[in-house]
Amino acid sequence: MDRRSFLKAGLSAGAVAVTGGLAAPAYSQAANRTLRFVPQANLANFDPIWGTQYVVRNASVLVWDTLYGFDEKLEPQRQMVEGEEVSQDSRTWTFKLREGLRFHDGEPVLAKDVVASITRWMPRDPMGQLLRALNQELVAVDDRTFRWRLSAPFTKMKMALGKNATPMCFIMPERVARTDSFTQISEYIGSGPMRFLRDEWVPGARAVFQKFDRYVPRDEPASWLAGGKRMLVDRVEWMVIPDPATAAAALQSGEVDWWENPITDLVPQLRRNRNIAVDIADPLGNIGSFRMNHLHPPFNNVKVRQAVITALSQEDYMRALVGEDQNLWKVMGGFFTPGTPLYTEEGGAMMKAANLERGRALLRESGYNGEPVICVVAQDQAITKAFGDVTADLLKRLGMNVDFVATDWGTVGQRRAMKNPPNQGGWSMFHTWHAGADAINPVIYNAVRANGDGAWFGWPNVPAVEAEVPNWLAATTIEQERAAIGRLNAAAVENVVYCPTGFFLGYQAWRRNISGVVKGPIPFVWGVSKS
Repeated sequence: MDRRSFLKAGLSAGAVAVTGGLAAPAYSQAANRTLRFVPQANLANFDPIWGTQYVVRNASVLVWDTLYGFDEKLEPQRQMVEGEEVSQDSRTWTFKLREGLRFHDGEPVLAKDVVASITRWMPRDPMGQLLRALNQELVAVDDRTFRWRLSAPFTKMKMALGKNATPMCFIMPERVARTDSFTQISEYIGSGPMRFLRDEWVPGARAVFQKFDRYVPRDEPASWLAGGKRMLVDRVEWMVIPDPATAAAALQSGEVDWWENPITDLVPQLRRNRNIAVDIADPLGNIGSFRMNHLHPPFNNVKVRQAVITALSQEDYMRALVGEDQNLWKVMGGFFTPGTPLYTEEGGAMMKAANLERGRALLRESGYNGEPVICVVAQDQAITKAFGDVTADLLKRLGMNVDFVATDWGTVGQRRAMKNPPNQGGWSMFHTWHAGADAINPVIYNAVRANGDGAWFGWPNVPAVEAEVPNWLAATTIEQERAAIGRLNAAAVENVVYCPTGFFLGYQAWRRNISGVVKGPIPFVWGVSKS
């Protein structure tokens, strides 16, 4: 039985497929105040600064708040900030916090907490690294005011502090934010609309969040991470269900309310259930990613990376994940989100025309001598599992020695942060994806940056890519911006910062007694109610 037939058979079995820790729904007022949500993956760790996994970010927006927040127009709006003043030379920013902000332990949010949080965030984030290089003084002026003096103008400050791309600049208590940027925190106290119930956290099974009654939302209507984050339920339970057929059965039987990312194979049957709504999760979609380790053989050799990107068929990856509906995917000649102003295919025509024989020739030219390629592939994440199967076949056909490590997404998140050689617990490649909202310009798009030790996992070092980032920042016209991005795209292709595996749209599904679900790169829980 093939994969699609197996999944459909599992779904047809209905609630029989649901085993383990899910209880039958209780139709009571208490049940109507509890939202049961199936996330994309297990919440294996909970530090939104230490790593960049979307599942951690999605949980973190419930618990921690930000100074600014991107709205649905991708514009940063004030969130924790009441107002800001900018000096005439744009080098000094003075911010004032809103009144009434409190952490979940009852303590007020103070400017010193913000200073410590920004300080911890900066080394881990591409925009933070730019600000860190310009930082002259970041200090608390009084309890609600902090000042940031820079050595040069930085006009994208609100974007940096409000972006939804990981890692976001979340505000934590000073005592927590003093934790080294490269060490995971162990206390999960925020000032967001929900508290994290650590005592009920069972990694691999569930995570629980409870409404924070002392949260003061903004007066404006909610729009993505901006505006008033008003919680209409008292409790959100994340139910980890790695098997798609089981998750679909749980949704159909009413044991869960909302499924973040149902796979395409199961959508037709879900749509036939009148109690379930299915829609595109985010119109900006996602960019699939084959990420290579630039530090160690074999992918420290640019010829080997070029062999892979030349032979790679994005269509193979997209059909394996999304299926035959070409309205849901497309091949790309660039790294940025298709349909957005900066999308370009400059230098990338070969990415849309897979050539296995040319890839084999490049591999021979590289001098590759059979080093194992440690492919670390999460099996509990539908996207990475589908991509991993295609990659194992591709690399073998290229003539590479594949060591396929089947694991879980939490382990991938831990392992990919290691710089050890592949044969000493490290890795050669892994798969992920980048939300379209995170891939619209080079300063918030960590996967395309190539600044060596400061870069995202894989640590590419490509000066020709990095040279265009300040050019884009300094641009005063859209034509200048596009020219810089065109040059960046060409350099990223030539040096193979990473291999895009295609652009794709994904679904979300929820029971029709749930209202307020919106489209976007994050499952926004505020404004969602259950009847």
